[in-house]
Amino acid sequence: MSLAPADDRYTFRAIPCDSFAVVFLIELSPFMSTASSPLASRAFEIASIDYLVLAGWAGRDTAAVEAHIRELEVLGTPRPSRTPIFYRVSASLLTTADAIQVVGGDSSGEVEFIIVRDADGLWVGLGSDHTDRALERSNVALSKQLCAKIAAPTLWRFDDVASHWDRLELRSWAHRDGQRELYQDGLVSAVLQPARLLELHEQSATGLPTGGALFGGTIPTVNAIGPADKFEMELHDPVVGRSLRHRYEIQTLPVNA
Repeated sequence: MSLAPADDRYTFRAIPCDSFAVVFLIELSPFMSTASSPLASRAFEIASIDYLVLAGWAGRDTAAVEAHIRELEVLGTPRPSRTPIFYRVSASLLTTADAIQVVGGDSSGEVEFIIVRDADGLWVGLGSDHTDRALERSNVALSKQLCAKIAAPTLWRFDDVASHWDRLELRSWAHRDGQRELYQDGLVSAVLQPARLLELHEQSATGLPTGGALFGGTIPTVNAIGPADKFEMELHDPVVGRSLRHRYEIQTLPVNA
């Protein structure tokens, strides 16, 4: 007779007692597991997003943020009214496409994590806040509205990465004239944590609603900010050993007078 348990909720344990053994059938608690719980991922349903907001100047190192603001002021970019600052943009800009169209050759991408609030909690994505850099020098808010906001097509459950959040890695590559160049490379720990971003966003506007997506802010570039033919990005989890990745082409339209 087989003593194999009927399902995973039960296990057998034999305890010797003199010349015989007593076999106990023990039911495991639903909070116990003989294996780690599976990691959750799912498709990013863009159509479900009706609230899109972009965090800017969201670095944890306030001195570094201030130094960068001063650098850009020299180039003509206006100082933000506060840091971090949140730019509400049209949700229709969000896309998982592998190509976008922009007007003129002065736009560029920047890799960021995305926090998505759904009915079943928070999810994490990967995105690029593609921005018109020429217009950014005079009107940052408007420059954010001119370009698509690109996202990888997959989300991770936030709870699966929350315990080791600061170890997640962000990278991007610029493809120019057939050459792939490292464009950004750093840890998400350079940016404010999701809980803090959500708290500050609630203080400045409203809480991130169900159906809302928050771009968390970017990391510095390896060299200078500049346009590319294609932009490639990655959010890597070295603890679990998985990545979110996406690449898109930038198609430049002429600037007509």
